[in-house]
Amino acid sequence: MSISGLFRFPAPLTRLCRVPRGLGLWEKLTLLSPGIAATVVQMAGKKDCPALLPLDENELEEQFVKGHGPGGQATNKTSNCVVLKHIPSGIVVKCHQTRSVDHNRKLARKILQEKVDVFYNGENSPVYKEKQEAAKKKQDRKKRAKETLEKKKLLKQLWELSKNSTEKVITDSS
Repeated sequence: MSISGLFRFPAPLTRLCRVPRGLGLWEKLTLLSPGIAATVVQMAGKKDCPALLPLDENELEEQFVKGHGPGGQATNKTSNCVVLKHIPSGIVVKCHQTRSVDHNRKLARKILQEKVDVFYNGENSPVYKEKQEAAKKKQDRKKRAKETLEKKKLLKQLWELSKNSTEKVITDSS
């Protein structure tokens, strides 16, 4: 069987499995027919998804409240804002990023899961480490921008001094 023939099978014969490997998240294409080698390909644009603490639905208290903010009557009169509370830790998350209740529920759970992980794991949490790394990168960019601005100012001063000294030489020689 040729390699190009492998991809002509109908979709039910292929299965995508995510397998952690090294520092990145890898996608492994596994064909269900026996005797065919599987290929490992890195997923484009995906970072390593940290393993966060799972949330137990019994420990969550969920409420739907009226929305707020821009959008007028469409957002202010509908109950699409999700308030999620993790009872053991007391952490409360309010999510009203979209008009969809289902999407807000998913986003609220993701945000709550990250906050609970930081609450229990502290500095060892992957979310905390990512935020610290992002803050450090931002600080480094700010520092480089400040240094570049100082270099430009210095260059401008040197250019003004050289311009003034050439004008003096021209007026003195006249």
